[in-house]
Amino acid sequence: MAASIVRSPTNPLSRHVTSKPSPSEHRSKASVTIHVPYPKRRRYFPVLASLQGDHDNNDNNDRNAQALQLQRILDDSQYDVVSKDPNMLPRPLSSSQFSDTISHGSRLRVAYQGVGGAYSESAAEKAYPNCEAVPCEQFDTAFEAVERWLVDRAVLPIENSLGGSIHRNYDLLLRHSLHIVGEVKFAVRHCLMANHGVKIEELKRVLSHPQALAQCEHTLTRLGLVREAVDDTAGAAKHVAFHKLEDTGAVASSTAAMIYGLNILAQDIQDDCDNVTRFLILAREPIIPGIDRPFKTSIVFSLEEGPGVLFKALAVFALRQINLTKIESRPLRKQLLGASDDKNNGVPKYFDYLFYVDFEASMADQNAQNALRHLKEFATFLRVLGSYPVDTSMI
Repeated sequence: MAASIVRSPTNPLSRHVTSKPSPSEHRSKASVTIHVPYPKRRRYFPVLASLQGDHDNNDNNDRNAQALQLQRILDDSQYDVVSKDPNMLPRPLSSSQFSDTISHGSRLRVAYQGVGGAYSESAAEKAYPNCEAVPCEQFDTAFEAVERWLVDRAVLPIENSLGGSIHRNYDLLLRHSLHIVGEVKFAVRHCLMANHGVKIEELKRVLSHPQALAQCEHTLTRLGLVREAVDDTAGAAKHVAFHKLEDTGAVASSTAAMIYGLNILAQDIQDDCDNVTRFLILAREPIIPGIDRPFKTSIVFSLEEGPGVLFKALAVFALRQINLTKIESRPLRKQLLGASDDKNNGVPKYFDYLFYVDFEASMADQNAQNALRHLKEFATFLRVLGSYPVDTSMI
């Protein structure tokens, strides 16, 4: 069960406000930066705020947060112009900014990893069309943003039909107490892009996420381009644009090319047209599973070492005609590597594993409940990560 979370009396805010007033000033004005990560209008507003501190109060009042009154927030301004100035684009959240972050508004806030134009942003908008998409620097940051009530959901990739599993997010699922409440399948279409005036034969190298580079291996090899990995695809496009690189291109989405003002040299350069990334939707609380439509359940468990133990674990599903759609093994951390195990005849035991399994059944189904009850008889650890509707759509 997820640990209970006590919500702060103040509403979590999706905009990031930073200010550095002098502690000696009784009343000062400071420049306040508000990052507004809207999915449709990517805008950045410098706003002047009045900061007033009452230094005549007692120490308890001094420790209270100073009241922050914004003179204006231009939420309704129609700024659709793409700017190549990095200071005019929303910056991703980082873990160090959480203590300074507040939010307003009633729209659903959905965190994703990357910058504007990332495939994860498009997946978030597919899951929640009217959401406020919030960019995060790292996967860890997105998990923490949900846990700290800064956002309502996180949409993060878990596997790709060509590149395989996103191992980092499997590990983070176990580390954090969030619940899978849905999935999104998104068709990925890679583009090769560069600054205007740069021809494809002038390129010497290309930047992108390792998975994107792997998915376009044949095309990039044929073009003779040196591949360099970066954190995300849209970030690669942003880097090429802002540094005005003339011998370097990026592999990213057509949306990223539009945002950062790049020229698309080639479209659909992935090696396989069936290039689909599956994203998980994460929330603080689980949803109530039903049986009115196809459901999927994700679990993680560990087993004692021994002959046929994994076979027995998987058999609990086969015996009940439950189809498994995914199984992933990850090293069980926090184990003393090289420690002797009496059950292992004194031989050092180097590997213990966690098994992540997705199966096609709802936890409202008695068969699924019986299967997990059976599995629990010999599993040393078992946790249900979520039971959620299957995404049967595709874009």
